[in-house]
Amino acid sequence: MAEKFDTVLVVGGEGEKCRQVAEGYGFKDVITPGDIIKDNPDTTPFRKLTKEEHDNSRVRNYGEIKIEAIFVFADSRDWAGDQQIILDLLMSKDGYLGTRSETFDEGPPLFFSHNDVIWSASHDLTRLGMGALRLSLEAMFRAVTGKELQTTAFGKPQVGTFQFATRLLRQWRKDTHGIDAPPETVYFVGDTPESDIRGTNEFNAHSENTWYSILVRTGVFQEGTKPKFQPKATVDHVLDAVLHGLEREQKKLTRGKLDLTQEKLANFKLEGSAVDDTLISPPPRIVENPFEEALNGEKA
Repeated sequence: MAEKFDTVLVVGGEGEKCRQVAEGYGFKDVITPGDIIKDNPDTTPFRKLTKEEHDNSRVRNYGEIKIEAIFVFADSRDWAGDQQIILDLLMSKDGYLGTRSETFDEGPPLFFSHNDVIWSASHDLTRLGMGALRLSLEAMFRAVTGKELQTTAFGKPQVGTFQFATRLLRQWRKDTHGIDAPPETVYFVGDTPESDIRGTNEFNAHSENTWYSILVRTGVFQEGTKPKFQPKATVDHVLDAVLHGLEREQKKLTRGKLDLTQEKLANFKLEGSAVDDTLISPPPRIVENPFEEALNGEKA
């Protein structure tokens, strides 16, 4: 992405963190909503920048700059303001703020770093996440333009995230242990059936190794409800998930050793059992009174 797009709008997070992350990824020209509002405060009538935001925002004439892509890196801290700016760009002509496309399909592409509609925080109930912002933008774009908005979301349950994780695990095993192969089994622990469990199960269906889904009760999933996507196991918390994986691997190891032992026993033949009868000694005769037998022998 950093090689493909020069100037990008990065949305979400606190302060300058997402800009710094984007620049760390290699993006050459990173713009934030604060930059745009500082240039033209009328962009968001109900949002005023704090002194810190104003000081960190970069002064430029953003009406003359072509924004080539929009990235939502983290959850928005101001839905109203961020959505207004994103919609302005989506409906613009070639990514220039202040312009309007006649067809509403000339704006820059929009990317989300994940697609969770809800997530679990310190509140008793789940909170809206980035996936909800995506749905909201798609609905507003449809209401304003009458067209469907095409967006791209990474993260779970998209298959690319699991492919990326597999490549990283394979590279780590090669660098650390000299094993050029992914782990035979990956235990994936998550609290959201719609993303964590769904993505793991779907990837497991066609991956070369096994992806084993474990659902924990400490997040989005609520006890007493039936998950739409069923995990392989459900446990109380992450430590239990780790212990479950260790116990399962130990059982597999023990079962493997037992199978090997049974195979050896099946192939084992007692010495002499496959040779002719001359090598097989007759069973011993039990003598009840050896002294009486000896006397009888002398008489004979």
